[in-house]
Amino acid sequence: MSREDTCEIYCFDEKKVKRIQGLLQQEDLLSTSRVFKALADENRAKIAYSLCQDEELCVCDLANIIESSVATASHHLRALHKLGIVKFRKEGKMAFYSLDDEHIRQLIFIALAHVKEGKVHV
Repeated sequence: MSREDTCEIYCFDEKKVKRIQGLLQQEDLLSTSRVFKALADENRAKIAYSLCQDEELCVCDLANIIESSVATASHHLRALHKLGIVKFRKEGKMAFYSLDDEHIRQLIFIALAHVKEGKVHV
């Protein structure tokens, strides 16, 4: 069976391959892939998007936004916090979350723009 999206013969540009392999070794792509993996969960993506819309939200707000229990929202927030995607602060008995930095906001908006261009096919 032939496919149009693959090479019909096997050959590669050794110079390009070695250069890019060297660049790969200089980057922390494992941690990068973990960020994308965390955001690949729909509820976590919703949480990140929600925090793009408001500077800071409490766990209860986020649970209601994603239509989950507080325990489920907290589970997702812990995973996002562990990867440095969100940060939190306590105020009395309340826990408030916000995005850790502007890079996450940019990732979310870039991904949304990509989807709106019709580039994602499911």
